[in-house]
Amino acid sequence: MRQKYPHLCSPIKLGNVTFRSRMFSAPMGGTDITADCCIGPKSTAFYELRAKGGAAAVTVSEVVVHPETDGSHMFHLDLSTPGCLAAAAYTADAIRRHGAIPSVEFSHSGQYAGTYLTDKNKKQGLSQWGPSATVRPDGVKVGELSKEQIADIVKAYGDCAAIAKRAGFEMIMVHGGHSWLINQFLSPYFNHRTDEYGGSLENRVRFAREVLDSVRAAVGPGFPIEFRMSGDEYFDGGYHLDEGVRIAQALQDKVDMIHVSAGSYQYGFKLTHPSMFEEHGRNVYLAAEIKKHVSVPVATIGGLNDPEQMEEIIASGKADVVYMARALLADPELPRKVMENRDEDIVHCMRCFVCMAERAVTATRRCSLNPLIGREIEGSEIRPAPVPKKVLVAGGGPGGLEAALTAAKRGHRVILCEKEGQTGGILKEEQAIPFKHEMYQLGVTLEKLARDAGVEIRLNTEVTPELVEKEAPDALIVAVGSSPIRPPIPGLDGENVILVNDYYLHKDEVADQVVVLGGGLAGSELAIHLAREGKTVHLVEMRDELAPDANLRHRPILLSELDKQRVNIHTGYTGREVRADGVLCATKDGEEVLVPGTTVICALGQRPNTAAVDALRPTAPWVTVIGDCGKVSNITNAVYQGYHAALDV
Repeated sequence: MRQKYPHLCSPIKLGNVTFRSRMFSAPMGGTDITADCCIGPKSTAFYELRAKGGAAAVTVSEVVVHPETDGSHMFHLDLSTPGCLAAAAYTADAIRRHGAIPSVEFSHSGQYAGTYLTDKNKKQGLSQWGPSATVRPDGVKVGELSKEQIADIVKAYGDCAAIAKRAGFEMIMVHGGHSWLINQFLSPYFNHRTDEYGGSLENRVRFAREVLDSVRAAVGPGFPIEFRMSGDEYFDGGYHLDEGVRIAQALQDKVDMIHVSAGSYQYGFKLTHPSMFEEHGRNVYLAAEIKKHVSVPVATIGGLNDPEQMEEIIASGKADVVYMARALLADPELPRKVMENRDEDIVHCMRCFVCMAERAVTATRRCSLNPLIGREIEGSEIRPAPVPKKVLVAGGGPGGLEAALTAAKRGHRVILCEKEGQTGGILKEEQAIPFKHEMYQLGVTLEKLARDAGVEIRLNTEVTPELVEKEAPDALIVAVGSSPIRPPIPGLDGENVILVNDYYLHKDEVADQVVVLGGGLAGSELAIHLAREGKTVHLVEMRDELAPDANLRHRPILLSELDKQRVNIHTGYTGREVRADGVLCATKDGEEVLVPGTTVICALGQRPNTAAVDALRPTAPWVTVIGDCGKVSNITNAVYQGYHAALDV
């Protein structure tokens, strides 16, 4: 078979181990970490799914090598905790039996100990240690590690490496980036020591070299060791790419591959994990530059999900391996689809940060696009229904499409009706906003997958009680969505007003001065887009804060982007009247203020289409309601509900 992406699909040998392609699954923390920090069965299934999906390596993250000085609630590897070795062995085996190489990331949080504790108050009672004594910006005191402690930590890396090899892991990644302990030694911002571990670059890399020597002594020759580093710390006082190159050169003789990430925990989350407001692969240039100066293979990472881009990265010599994390949550089968020339079937990550926000909020893992994530132990295979039935799906938004696709995979005869001339529901509006293109693309991809699975899709067809009676389905899945809220504000029905849902239809009509009425997630993101186009944008919100409906990872980045794009923000303003020259608003104090703009975008939220739901409830033997028509929510819940509704038929 002639592969469409031959460089991306070619094998690579690191040490004595051959990897089946250049697509690796990046470190992602487990979800059911036991109370004594062993790998839980749900986490084992979580990592296994990426192996089944074709990733060449799957990295388990993060193993704390020295719990005595690092109190974060992450995985441990020791022989004293009952079940710890067995859990690691079962996990390595679950990855290896699907042809992927099991890897494990070793870490020490240093002065950021306690980061992953669900109860953040507990970190105040931990001992935070770093290369130098300091006080963190949040007031937590950090102690300076003694030489005896450093030696003990170095030994712990080797001890953990020996256990990892015994458990069946075939590669070790030493985490030396993102402001964790090794990076703290490397960084002139954190490291102010005056002994042999501080000052010159030669001294600052000493700890990393000792750690790598300790690991090598434990695993022996030919066993792949990978060093993960930040190519640039991206903040004043930290090191930048020129010194990142020198760090890589100083460590290359100790490792089989250098994994170039970026940024820092304290300052660079949105760059370490590029948000939707950043270009895909925005950190690849770091790996490309470092690769010019080292003799070992180099890996890159950061918002990569497009096989064409990844092929170019490998083919042009920018990197030897591409790592993906969020992309393999959205579609664990991405590598396999690439290998099989099925790249049109890839469900592309939207970089919405639901996955990372959910872990912070509930200590679980979730994905907007993949209802299996965090629940892989329940089974990743969709089993055929005992009795095939006729299923009618009302509505072609993300929930309806997911329901139709899943029902068809179970062997049901599925008809999906969409009252408009295009599927996608509320996702259609995103096609006009470049940084949200993957949201629009989701609807396109789900429709293709549904059609390929045998779903009959009828456009321009509204599901009415009469239609249900005519079709006589065994099951009806109602996914008729929501409608925009348009309160009785004078002038809101004027010719200069565009509903946010319809922006994609009228984008060329938007003037240079715009008022976005409604500062929720949709309004705020559209304001950013319009400002990027060079328009003067005023964002009006009656509440005291913007985008409270955004998740806790995305919201800070969204707010910083509003500031960066110089969007004029008016919180505590209530729209009273829409005029030709703007929106007349009332402040909290009752003062009337005209917010100028010749185009007004109405983004005042959505309400469920309850009338349509009520009309359809009594029309079929089994009826279920999913998505916005039940309760206005988000893509995550629509997809999840659609998937499980189909499993219930």
